[in-house]
Amino acid sequence: MAKRTVIQILTGRPTSDGGGVRLVRVITPESKLDPFLMLDEFDSDEPNDYIAGFPSHPHRGFETVTYMLDGHLLHEDHLGNRGDLVAGGVQWMTAGRGIIHSEMPQQIAGRMRGFQLWLNLPARDKMKPAGYRDLDPEEIPHVRLGDSEVTVVAGTFHSDGIDPVSGPVVGGATDPLYLDLAIRPGATIPVGIPSGHTALVYVFEGGVEINGQRVAKGSLGHLSDGDSVDITAGSESGRVLLLAARPLREPVVSYGPFVMNTVAEIEQALRDFRSGQLTE
Repeated sequence: MAKRTVIQILTGRPTSDGGGVRLVRVITPESKLDPFLMLDEFDSDEPNDYIAGFPSHPHRGFETVTYMLDGHLLHEDHLGNRGDLVAGGVQWMTAGRGIIHSEMPQQIAGRMRGFQLWLNLPARDKMKPAGYRDLDPEEIPHVRLGDSEVTVVAGTFHSDGIDPVSGPVVGGATDPLYLDLAIRPGATIPVGIPSGHTALVYVFEGGVEINGQRVAKGSLGHLSDGDSVDITAGSESGRVLLLAARPLREPVVSYGPFVMNTVAEIEQALRDFRSGQLTE
C-alpha cells in the first residue's frame, strides 16, 4: 500500500459570515482543493459570536455539510423543510439549481461548535432540483478502537483488522469520505482512502503526526496520493476531520453563495435570484 504524506499545510483565517457569526475559514475556493470549496469552523461560548446566526440566503451549484459538535441550530428552507441540528447531528444539503434557507441558533447561552463544508457538484448536477437530509446523531455510526473513536459521517471507514463501516451518506458524484477521529495519546489510526481522491486532515484538538510530519491544532494537512494514511496522536490526544473526495477537474467560478463553471452561469444565477427565479 502507498501511504499518504503531508504535502502542504494551511491555516485558516478568522472572519465572520451570516448575521455576523465569528468563525475560522480554513478552505476557500482559492485554496484549489478540488472538489472542496470551503471549510468553516465555528466555536464559541460567547453568544454575541453566534446569536445572529445565518438568516435567509441563497445557494446554487454545490452541497453544504454542516456537522454540529455542540449547540443547536434550526434549519428552514423554501421547500418547507425544517430540521433541528443538534450536537452530533449533520445537515447534508444539495443546493443544485437553487435553495434559499436559514440556519438560526436555538440557544441564547452555551457553546456553539461545529463545521460547515462546501462540496462542489459536477456541471451535470449543478442545475438539478435541490435536496436536503437531516441526519440525527443516532444515524451516524461510531467505531471504537480501544480508547480512540471514529465517527463515520460519510463514505466507508476502512482500517486494519476491522470490518468496513459505512456512514449514512455513501457514493455520489464525488464519493466523499468524512470522518471525525478522536485519537488517544500515542495511538495510531490507519485509514484507507481511495487512490486519486483529494484528501485533507484538519486538526481541531491537540495535535497529530502523519509520517513524522507534525500537524498542529488549527492546521489543515493536504495529503499526497496513496491508498491509506496513518494518523498518530502525540503525548496529548488529537481530534481531526479526515476529508477525502474524488476531484471533478472542472472549471470553478464562484461568487458568494453561487459556484458554477463559467462567468455566464454566475451572471445567470444573479439574474435568477434578483428576479425570484433561482428556485424555479
